[in-house]
Amino acid sequence: MGRYAHLAYTESVRQVQQEQGSALAARRRLAEGDEPERMGDAEAAFIGSRDGFYLASVSETGWPYVQFRGGPPGFVHVLDDRTLGYADVRGNRQYITTGNVRADGRVALFFMDYPRQARLKIFGHAHTRATAEDPHLTERLSAPRTDGNVERLMLIRVEGFNWNCHQHITPRYSEAELARVLAPFRARMAELEEENRVLRARVGEV
Repeated sequence: MGRYAHLAYTESVRQVQQEQGSALAARRRLAEGDEPERMGDAEAAFIGSRDGFYLASVSETGWPYVQFRGGPPGFVHVLDDRTLGYADVRGNRQYITTGNVRADGRVALFFMDYPRQARLKIFGHAHTRATAEDPHLTERLSAPRTDGNVERLMLIRVEGFNWNCHQHITPRYSEAELARVLAPFRARMAELEEENRVLRARVGEV
């Protein structure tokens, strides 16, 4: 996380780290270098398995803005080891993120896996591209994609990333995740109910 540390550990952050006794660990991260970090198989697999993420942008007035983007697993595409992309569909038409990206492309992304208590944090530079500008890329980012009217493509050039510790992540399960876990129990319940039906029928015949 060398590049990530160089972006996150500002002078004021390093001062607090010094005060709180974590400066040595921080210096080790900074010593890893300041070259843009490249995603590997683990990052690509994790991102491709997520059905949503949190996206933070910053306005020209300095105020941060965070939104959630959701869709089927794989709607965020890893185009190469430094580039993410997705088809940006129409939402509430406030266009706060889109406007922020136009003014200042710096963004931060949080990809969460609540059941496994894992998260991947990413710093990057985002920009938008018209769908008609690159039909091939539009087709690629549209399979799969979030339902709705695609208004633009969102592309993010990754600068750095960090796998965060699992501490304090409360496990949560989506409806689809619960369905997979509960499927064997539901099947067994169906078997037992059928056995009970047969037994009740036999008792009634006596």
